[in-house]
Amino acid sequence: MRRAAALLLGMCLLWPAPAASAAERAPVGWASAGSGTTGGAGGTTWTVHTRAELKEALANEGAPTAPKVIRVVGDVNGHESDDGSLLGEQDYAPGYDLGRYMSCFGEDGAVWSDTRFDYCKQQRQLRQTGSNKEKAQIQLTVPSNTTLVGVGPGARLLGVFLTVNTGSNIVVRNLRLEAPVDHFTSWSPDDGTRGSWNARFDALTVITGRNIWIDHCTFTDGRFPDREAPLGFHGERVQRHDGLLDIEDGSDFVTVSDSRFEDHDKAILIGSGDGRGDRDRGHLKVTFVRNLFSGIVQRAPRVRFGQVHVLNNVYRGRAPLYALGVGVESAIHSERNVFRFPNPSQTVAAYGGEHFHDTGSWFDGRPAGLDAVASRLGLTDDVGWDPADVYHYRPLTSPSAVEGYVLSHAGTGRSYGHP
Repeated sequence: MRRAAALLLGMCLLWPAPAASAAERAPVGWASAGSGTTGGAGGTTWTVHTRAELKEALANEGAPTAPKVIRVVGDVNGHESDDGSLLGEQDYAPGYDLGRYMSCFGEDGAVWSDTRFDYCKQQRQLRQTGSNKEKAQIQLTVPSNTTLVGVGPGARLLGVFLTVNTGSNIVVRNLRLEAPVDHFTSWSPDDGTRGSWNARFDALTVITGRNIWIDHCTFTDGRFPDREAPLGFHGERVQRHDGLLDIEDGSDFVTVSDSRFEDHDKAILIGSGDGRGDRDRGHLKVTFVRNLFSGIVQRAPRVRFGQVHVLNNVYRGRAPLYALGVGVESAIHSERNVFRFPNPSQTVAAYGGEHFHDTGSWFDGRPAGLDAVASRLGLTDDVGWDPADVYHYRPLTSPSAVEGYVLSHAGTGRSYGHP
């Protein structure tokens, strides 16, 4: 571990150096509310190159919640063991075989049986133990009062299941987060009309987190796109990825800014479940501002319960199922976003919610009329709150300005800019 003395935050966070230091910046949106979000500013600075070093830095010599800035250099692989070797499926569960696991459901994947073949019970147990061992290896939890920042344009977390669990005042910046591959994804025959695969790991999960700022990051499936996954039931690919970013269990005051979400199915989920109002009601206040969603199939985001502001984002790429999902008791305020899809009906979908409002968004350069789209889905445009009453912000007001800024500045290794 190479550990530096505490440095000025602006010296260690920026790549390339913008006009103003990161210490002088503050988040736009909900992360500015409450006590605000400054991360580990002013604390000890760590520089890490490996998973073991990152784990040590997060522990911060027995004071994990003391302020700290952790600088990530190069690639940190979640499957890297302490001796530097990379672990794989057979290291976590020797003898596990996806084909054998699938065969125990029968040809149509309808019903599992421990006795269908003599190896079925063993495969079930191997899948469970392997999943738990993989989770223990790749999960790294970010504690309170932490800034986790990539150095330069090439800092990557590969196959890391990054989590916030009851942490507060956290900044994650300038990192490329490649979603973990779940080697032990499970098949659920009763999920949906024909069954569904359920992977376990997100690139980043925020659980009961407060004042979180995710800035200038790139979220992607990276080296392991869904199109290259093995074939499963009904001729469809096995789903080895879960989400890119989940925010749940009463998390609050979160801003996701100037980031990219690329080439993924279920991108962002806000809320723990339709029946978890006891945890989430009155919380899940999140802002998405100046992000690029490219090649995302759905959930950009899908929201339950939260008051969510979606501002100056760009949506483009392959035809999605939908972009904005209005879930139970959610109140989404969409504002001046740019959509480039084949059909405007792909912008909004209703999943048990009632409230959605849009101001000034564009579809292929023309007014999108999203309130009319939402009205046809039975949604009302009375969301019960206005972001301008909560925090100050300055929106970009033309589609060219939004696209120009987002395409130039969103993602890792890019100038922070000043819209």
